[in-house]
Amino acid sequence: MVSGLGVVVTTHMTRVQFAQLQQLEQEENQLQTEWGQLLLEEGAWSTPARVEKIATERLGMRIPDVHDVEVIQP
Repeated sequence: MVSGLGVVVTTHMTRVQFAQLQQLEQEENQLQTEWGQLLLEEGAWSTPARVEKIATERLGMRIPDVHDVEVIQP
């Protein structure tokens, strides 16, 4: 009788833990998908053309003229 109860308890615990494992695996898959999307978004936000546009429009930066550049020898 005690042995039968132990089997029932163990089976229940196994099912609960398996359900938790499945839930965690699903969450991992969702996080992996989100991570991939964030990497793509980061790539889009950091393109050289976008950085140059923001530097020009928001910060008033510009590419210097040739005679404004000084080369310093070491």
